[in-house]
Amino acid sequence: MQMNFEECIKVCIECMESCNKCYDAFLREENVKMLTECIRTLRECADICALAAKSMQTNSPFIYQICHLCSEICQACGDTCNKHEHHQHCKECAEVCYRCAETCRMMAV
Repeated sequence: MQMNFEECIKVCIECMESCNKCYDAFLREENVKMLTECIRTLRECADICALAAKSMQTNSPFIYQICHLCSEICQACGDTCNKHEHHQHCKECAEVCYRCAETCRMMAV
């Protein structure tokens, strides 16, 4: 069952914003070096979510491949953020990433 683009675009943008918020919060942490894996994954996730939203808005011929990749990166980002669940922004980001991963997975079929 394929969903409509608008719903997926909305979730991708929400995920991108959540990743950017989490990324920014981590850059203000004292020990940024310990957070590099999470920061890098947050950047990747925000970027692929932006690309996925844009591909759906412009009816790209690569929508399904991009959404598939987006689902994988969002899943990885959620897993990484879960390691830092003592940070509220990371806990919230993981939830949004998992929701985006599931939404993009449904779009990619």
